[in-house]
Amino acid sequence: MLKKIPVDQVRVGMHLHALDGPWIDHPFWKTSFVIRDPADVAKLRTSGVAGVWIDIGKGLDVAPEGAASAAQPPAAPVAAPASPPQPAAPPLPTSSGGPSRSAVTWPPVPSRTLQDELKQAAALCRQAHAQVKSMFTEARLGRAADAEQCLPLVNDIADSVFRNPAALVSLARLKTQDDYTYLHSVAVCALMITLGRELGLSPAACRDVGLAGLMHDLGKAAMPLDILNKPGKLTDAEYTLMKTHPLRGHELLVEGRGAPETALDVCLNHHERMDGAGYPNGLPPERISQFARMGAVCDVYDAITSDRPYKTGWDPASSIAAMASWKGHFDPVVFKAFVKGVGIYPVGSLVKLQSGRLGVVIEQNLQSLAAPRIKVFFSTKSNMPVSLQELDLARSNDKIVSREDPKAWGFPQLDELWAGELAPKRG
Repeated sequence: MLKKIPVDQVRVGMHLHALDGPWIDHPFWKTSFVIRDPADVAKLRTSGVAGVWIDIGKGLDVAPEGAASAAQPPAAPVAAPASPPQPAAPPLPTSSGGPSRSAVTWPPVPSRTLQDELKQAAALCRQAHAQVKSMFTEARLGRAADAEQCLPLVNDIADSVFRNPAALVSLARLKTQDDYTYLHSVAVCALMITLGRELGLSPAACRDVGLAGLMHDLGKAAMPLDILNKPGKLTDAEYTLMKTHPLRGHELLVEGRGAPETALDVCLNHHERMDGAGYPNGLPPERISQFARMGAVCDVYDAITSDRPYKTGWDPASSIAAMASWKGHFDPVVFKAFVKGVGIYPVGSLVKLQSGRLGVVIEQNLQSLAAPRIKVFFSTKSNMPVSLQELDLARSNDKIVSREDPKAWGFPQLDELWAGELAPKRG
């Protein structure tokens, strides 16, 4: 049962369900947890948050009468709202760098260019790879997964996405076959946060779905490595076994500590489909949550754009086009928001211009998905490289006429044009 109480009645042992107040005042990004540290109580009371929602079915109620402050008697229980209050959007920075409470927007306008964020995103990818690899290793050894240990990492990933969503999402796509299992989880985490922003989820909810993305494939830790890394097509028996990984992941999270309902849901249901042909349970669409629908889109996009032991990844723009053609697979509203988040021509896409030149997409245009910034490097008319030139198609008479396959053109190092030295060597 939910109960709204003043902040000065909060005590250790309560299950905090939601915070009542502006996002900028919240001292925590995760608003649904049991308070175990007196320092968190003190932090909450000095934060400016007026009240909180607690779940007395999962934690302590207010202190017994006589133990509570005489000036603040225990609040009477109230019926739970249909949708508990969500944190508001973060304020836009002012010209001086501080918050402006009068001008609020969400999702936030990127505060860094792609190039400015790439190096920090690359360091974060390395850190995340090591942490996810350790989590999978622990799971293979039979040790319980601890979702709470992942919270700082998810927080860092969310901060990077909020600064510029394309940087970490694009870098995580450039994984090698050996890194796929671990960086796939990182990429889906970043994609879930990006998608959450486009769907209007609060900052706290974006981090919540990010954690779900990070842990969505934990069940693969229970799969035999020879099947997981098989370079060829799986046999029917092997594929049947692999299709149990959502169930195994769900079990591992239930056995572990701190996994919220969102993570459990996405882990179990990210392979369900809107036409009912998914697995493990073949759920009809009315039984697939929005979070699982988000997980389905993000999981597939990163999977098909990544190099795998048995196939080379597709280029980003072709992947978006292919996914759009798969009728009955994805929720159309969720998919539309996803495309808005990553772009019709995501960073790294090879495109052909009306002028006959080829270029690689280096940044999205927030006002027009069809007119990104690109780096031109080749002429199809002369079949020769041309001097590198950055072109903002929103300010140019030239325009994209087609997406192109880098492999067909023989451009194995295309990613170096936008990621520079951070791109892995290929081909």
